[in-house]
Amino acid sequence: MTSAAHALRTVDEQSARVLNRVRMLPAVDLAVQDAAGRTLVRDAVATHDIPVFDNSAMDGFAVRGSDVAGASSRNPVKLRVVADLPAGASDDPPLHPGEAARIMTGSPVPSAADVIVPFEDTAGGLADSLGDVQVLRAPAAGAFVRRRGTDLRAGDAVVRAGERLGAYQCAAVIAAGVDHVRVSRAPRVAVVSTGSELLSPGEHPDRGRIPDSNGPLLEQLVRDADAEVIMLTRVADDARAVHAVTADAVSGGADVIIFTGGVSAGAYEPVRGAFDGQGEVEFVSVEMQPGKPQAFGVLNSGTLVFGLPGNPVSVAVSFEVFVRPALLAMQGRSVIHRPRAPFAAGVDWTTPAGRRQYLPAQVDLAARTVRPATSGGSGSHLAGGLARAHAFAIVPAEVARVAAGDMIDVMLVG
Repeated sequence: MTSAAHALRTVDEQSARVLNRVRMLPAVDLAVQDAAGRTLVRDAVATHDIPVFDNSAMDGFAVRGSDVAGASSRNPVKLRVVADLPAGASDDPPLHPGEAARIMTGSPVPSAADVIVPFEDTAGGLADSLGDVQVLRAPAAGAFVRRRGTDLRAGDAVVRAGERLGAYQCAAVIAAGVDHVRVSRAPRVAVVSTGSELLSPGEHPDRGRIPDSNGPLLEQLVRDADAEVIMLTRVADDARAVHAVTADAVSGGADVIIFTGGVSAGAYEPVRGAFDGQGEVEFVSVEMQPGKPQAFGVLNSGTLVFGLPGNPVSVAVSFEVFVRPALLAMQGRSVIHRPRAPFAAGVDWTTPAGRRQYLPAQVDLAARTVRPATSGGSGSHLAGGLARAHAFAIVPAEVARVAAGDMIDVMLVG
């Protein structure tokens, strides 16, 4: 690829170019407990039914429904308790007419029983019921019996290929008897901030010097996308330094390198100076605000290179629009884009002419409204406003102004 022409490329065109170059990473077999956050490349299939056996949903008594059909407080039914079934019991005691088994929640229901009477519906409760029990209320047919296989059957897919193994998914596959899963490897990512003006977090800013917030921002965003940060560094405005850190990242096994800053058309643009005209990384102007200058390419090693603008809001937007979907696609994720939903604008705001706006925003879920997170709109330098943003309002390029009440497409990010 070569240097970009002056014409703006649409967001969708740039996104398609990125995703067309993404290749899925190799798969590995992991114990379920070690696979949290990974993406399945093969369905996790239940090895047994859930529930595994008919079991009680209540602490009470397993009985034959026909024995207690007429029970009431005025006409209690007395049953002889012939067995005790605590949690973990494997007994299957026979129950003859007029007999019951005391049973705890989760314990197997005797084959002869077809209903559970909660202890609240008996006289005397559980403590003194190992001889006889009096049932004070007739239960409905099948009451409080959890039947085998009503949730899942052996052979059912518990979690599908392309889905993320979160806490709920891990619990479900373990409950279904799955102990190992086939998942994609986590992408290895190098994050490089460029700029001679940058300071480490905690260093005192002076005239011309500012803290590097982009590196920590991307570090967290990369991890939130279930990728691994293997390098977090910064370099001065020097193309040779960019070459050197690129070589280090590639030799360290990076699947992706993310640069911030140095991609525009200024006099000191180290990423452009290192890659422009080399045929591997393309520099383009994208029809969006913030985030107009973008760079992307694939090195001979297969490593993806993203060059993002240097202002923090531009970094956040560019990551969400281009980098995060690519990281998820590398993992084989079936859904690679953030959820989006329409909200009504809560206030008026202006939009940039001819460019799609990504406005850091706050949403009121109850009122279904959205408003800017800062009074400064979508200015790319407004890093403080990111702390108040949990969404991006997306306004099409052809819209010149948003009026209160207009329906706006909103990307939810937190």
